[in-house]
Amino acid sequence: MLDISEIRTVEHDVLVVGAGGAGLSAAIEASSHGLSTGIVMKSLLGKAHTVMAEGGMAAALANVDSRDHWKIHFRDTMRGGKFLNVWRMAELHSKLAPERVRLLEEWGAVFDRTKKGLINQRNFGGHRYPRLAHVGDRTGLEMIRTLQDHGIHQGIETYMECTALDLVKNEKGEVCGIVCMWRESGSFIIFKAKSIIFATGGGGKGWEVTSNSWEYTGDGYALAYEAGAELMDLEFNQFHPTGMIWPLSVKGILVTESVRGEGGILLNSEGTRFMFNYVPERFKDETADTEEEAARWLAGDPNARRPPELLTRDVVARAINEEVKAGRGSKHGGAYLNIATQRSAEDIKKKLPSMYHQFKVLAELDITKEPMEVGPTCHYFMGGIKVDANTTMSSVPGLFACGECAAGMHGANRLGGNSLSDLLVFGYLSGKNAAEYAAKKGSHDSLDEDQVRKIIRNATDILNRESGANPYLLHETLETNMQEHVGIIRSKENLEKGIDALEKMKADYQTVKAKGASQFNPGWHEALAMRNLLITAEAVARAALQREESRGAHTRSDFPGEQDEWLNYNIVSKKGADGNMSLSKTERLKPDPEMERIAKSTIEDLEKEIAQEQGKVGAE
Repeated sequence: MLDISEIRTVEHDVLVVGAGGAGLSAAIEASSHGLSTGIVMKSLLGKAHTVMAEGGMAAALANVDSRDHWKIHFRDTMRGGKFLNVWRMAELHSKLAPERVRLLEEWGAVFDRTKKGLINQRNFGGHRYPRLAHVGDRTGLEMIRTLQDHGIHQGIETYMECTALDLVKNEKGEVCGIVCMWRESGSFIIFKAKSIIFATGGGGKGWEVTSNSWEYTGDGYALAYEAGAELMDLEFNQFHPTGMIWPLSVKGILVTESVRGEGGILLNSEGTRFMFNYVPERFKDETADTEEEAARWLAGDPNARRPPELLTRDVVARAINEEVKAGRGSKHGGAYLNIATQRSAEDIKKKLPSMYHQFKVLAELDITKEPMEVGPTCHYFMGGIKVDANTTMSSVPGLFACGECAAGMHGANRLGGNSLSDLLVFGYLSGKNAAEYAAKKGSHDSLDEDQVRKIIRNATDILNRESGANPYLLHETLETNMQEHVGIIRSKENLEKGIDALEKMKADYQTVKAKGASQFNPGWHEALAMRNLLITAEAVARAALQREESRGAHTRSDFPGEQDEWLNYNIVSKKGADGNMSLSKTERLKPDPEMERIAKSTIEDLEKEIAQEQGKVGAE
């Protein structure tokens, strides 16, 4: 029998899994309460996917346009999420984002500046005003640099290249620990913790064309699911409209929305600026309908309406998809994104240095002279672990979640730039509430050794089998299946085919085999990640089949358009008593009447209301 006493065991009051913007924010806040805080990551510190969020972090600082306000940010977020957002989460985000961004500045973040020396802000899709605080097009990198520097000096313990395998619970069903594996040596480590925060990001590596790196294998979703937590809104996974198309070696790599925020235009193969043809009715009052008006907006006219390229990501992604289907796509099956005709070469190199470098090196293309080829790429999960809006705790006591692995904040579609401020706000709230939860507990719970043994056996069985399915081939099959059957446009027929294929893959996974020893074994790491990817993929496909409407990032060709009835429901996934995935159509909480009024107000009425409020404050 496996002797658990021989495995290294470490104790922390609060343990964070994931070292991106959300995880670091959570760890910093928990540690600030004087609690022992550890942070586990399967990659290296500074290598989080947060660095891919290049354009900026959305917060109503009102540094560039004084009319901006949390109420308008809240309204934009709800409209962008097609009103399926958890109302309280969207409210907390819009109210708290400015102070968290300013705190990041105090910790050393070097933002671009206005002429008055304030944090500069740029335009982004779906945002009424220039709202994204930015550092060129390397904002996520600056966020990570600042947070990790602050966190390390605050005394957070870090565990790099350490993969989380599964949670351990006590007899009351509360989280009390987690079993992990050192990727280098293949040896195991056990963490005892009074509370655990998941900040593990999304699961885009289940799709063939994705902006996500190798780390994004749905680990948080799957570990929470296996522990009995509920997942929510997994049908809403966002296809960013602009990923690189060519060459094939870089297909899917993100082209930041800040290219369009700085004036970039989308053209089809006929040279037509096609986004004017795809403006939804609800956005027509805010969107330019002529190139002349769009040009006035770019020149800084505050009364001009925004260019159609800055519509929400779901709208732009579907528009590019429609142009390709109609035979008007670019040479390699996307659209042309042109910034060269809108900005000088000097401006482009100054404001978009990463994009200039990315295309120059990877595609041998000079974006100051030539258009980019772009197309939709699987980018972000709006759904995830279902959490309480105020505490961020899941349905499993002691397990908290924040960032992309938590559901609710973004509804059916995320606005660009809301991700980075989401990490700051809900990372902070997770850290605060997980610390309070841990502080109320006494000593650490003793770990159930049978649970620990089972987790380790499940991992080592993959190495000990004589033969079995190849994890790399299984992953390739999964990517092809999800791209073809659970992609940007969905139907009952395709989703059912996709689910049937997933059931076969799940059966194959039961015999998955990684060759070699446990040390330095990427095949074993791939096999371990495949369980999490399969759980994530199944939750997405089954939820997509159940939601019979088109809303935000979820588009059903057999159920076009939003259905009022479905606005009242979330789809919640959970592991059933029989071990199979169980889905339920769960009624949503009613919104606070004041928040509903703000979200549904016209922009003109809201601006007048804010001006009156600010006038009263000024008079006082």
